[in-house]
Amino acid sequence: MIIIYILFLAVGMFALIKGADIFVSGSSSIAKMFNVSSLIIGLTIVALGTSLPELAVSTSAALQGSNEIAISNVVGSNLFNLLAILGICAVMKPVSVENDAVTRDIPFSIIITILALFISCWPILINGGFVNIDVSQNAGTVTRTGGFIFVLLLAAYIVNLIIAAKKSNAESEEAPSYSLLKSIAMIVFGIGTIILGGQIVVYCAKEIAKAAGMSETLIGLTVIAFGTSLPELVTSLVAIKKQEAAMAIGNTIGSNIFNILFILGVSAIIKPVNVNIASCIDLIILVLVTIVVLVFAKSDRKISRIEGGLMILMYATDMVYAIIR
Repeated sequence: MIIIYILFLAVGMFALIKGADIFVSGSSSIAKMFNVSSLIIGLTIVALGTSLPELAVSTSAALQGSNEIAISNVVGSNLFNLLAILGICAVMKPVSVENDAVTRDIPFSIIITILALFISCWPILINGGFVNIDVSQNAGTVTRTGGFIFVLLLAAYIVNLIIAAKKSNAESEEAPSYSLLKSIAMIVFGIGTIILGGQIVVYCAKEIAKAAGMSETLIGLTVIAFGTSLPELVTSLVAIKKQEAAMAIGNTIGSNIFNILFILGVSAIIKPVNVNIASCIDLIILVLVTIVVLVFAKSDRKISRIEGGLMILMYATDMVYAIIR
């Protein structure tokens, strides 16, 4: 049975790679066609498309009452996007960071992560009960009201991006040129293939993890977060290969923003999401590492290979902590 799961994992990975390749090409073509910067495309179309697997997993988990998976999938995916994906991209090739990413997008990601922390964990934050306590204990709840706040913030953010795009004259010089219809078809086909590949990978990985006796929080933070973040990983690597560093940055930061505001927001609207101590701690870690990445990005407006290696090391350290706690 394990061999079958491994074979399907390979099929899922192939679907992710091909889907991401087609998706990036179609998105880059539209960026060039409408003189929209690759950063904006990465923050919107690519970020939403690659976040669809997280949306499917978290909403399904919320409906089934698996709250630990719903929240840990979002937090785990964001940690993987920020540290592992950007880290790997930087190790491959130093990643140049546009000014908008440093002044607008990464700071906004920090703000909404802090907001998510307070909305979901405010009872335990007020009581200061992080010491000598069972990490599986309930810490708070993301209510429907909190979910609506997240979704409204996302709408405001997208409107701001649209306004910025209209003012921008940036053009993606390296983007391929396709007709509008073909570009849209490539995006749709790419998204569909990415979702299919992501679901196959997540299902197989989850079955293998369950056989190893892992908790829902650990499964969500590691295996499922890794599986649902594979589209972001592959898409960013393909973007780097195609000399679209701005799209790689936009994809990872944009996905983190979508994960918190859209995915966690929609999940909470469908059914309030209970949050345990472990997820609160992970949110705090996410805030801290996002600040570190902002510092890296501000230095010479690029993330160097050394900084990328440090980011990968931070991710590995956090995963070790998550497993042993």
